[in-house]
Amino acid sequence: MLDTSARLLKLLSLFQTRRDWPGPELSARLGVSTRTIRNDVERLRALGYPVHATPGVAGGYRLGAGAALPPLLLDDEEAVAVAVGLGRAAGGGVEGIEESSVRALAKLEQVLPSRLRRRVGALNAYTVQIPGTAPSVAPDVLTTIANAARDHEVLRFDYTGHDGAAAPRTAEPYRLAHRRGRWYLVGYDLDRRDWRTFRVDRLSPRTPPGPRFTPRELPQGGDVAAYVEKGVSTAMWRHHATVLLHAPEERIRAVSPNQDVEPVDESTCLLRLGGDDVNGMAVWIGFLGVDFEVLDPPELAEHVLRLSERYRRAVSGR
Repeated sequence: MLDTSARLLKLLSLFQTRRDWPGPELSARLGVSTRTIRNDVERLRALGYPVHATPGVAGGYRLGAGAALPPLLLDDEEAVAVAVGLGRAAGGGVEGIEESSVRALAKLEQVLPSRLRRRVGALNAYTVQIPGTAPSVAPDVLTTIANAARDHEVLRFDYTGHDGAAAPRTAEPYRLAHRRGRWYLVGYDLDRRDWRTFRVDRLSPRTPPGPRFTPRELPQGGDVAAYVEKGVSTAMWRHHATVLLHAPEERIRAVSPNQDVEPVDESTCLLRLGGDDVNGMAVWIGFLGVDFEVLDPPELAEHVLRLSERYRRAVSGR
């Protein structure tokens, strides 16, 4: 009886690691006959697990979605990864997920072996999580966007701009991205006829979704992270600026690799950046440690001049 129970747990674990399993491969993994596999599958079904069977040479078994969540069988590294992820999720980022994450983490830690509990406990005890100031996003908004991207359905939504006004938008959703506490949607904007990056906390999906679409090829060679970094560094902000830096492009990218930098010649390059605060932009450019010229906007040049005067006054008594 113990052998059968252990084998059922192993069989359930295999079903969770891969979508389809041929009967002969399962029998080889478990060291039993295909007939025993069929009997074990019937036992799992009797316990309420929806195991589907496909006949034929290319057939096999698959664990389907049931009315209840089956027990997840995790190895050591998977268990630690889930515990760490739950601990980070408890810090926020998705609206209402903190309490659920804490409950799930408490359940997991209760059943962890002592060796794994010590690893997770040490990591939590010696890690300081600094709460972010980014606005949280409702889980149903994220799932609505993810489902539309998965099913290749046009997403219709109201989008709030920097001026606080909401306007209807339509886009072909491509991917969700999480960056420094904020959620972003990368998609093809059907109204602007170009790719765009949208802040999800400013987005309110409309139902039902639009028609299906054929996915397009994303710029940046399909690199979502690179595209989001470039979009966030410029288009997402209230203010935009162009600065001529007296330094090679390679030097600037070594300091800040995700900035929108374009070489002019071997010793200069153009930097395009954005921000919600012009004074903060002026300070940040100074952190690059190179000579520069503000090409636009004039407001940025004025703030740079004010900063230079303030710094000069700070040392005028020496």
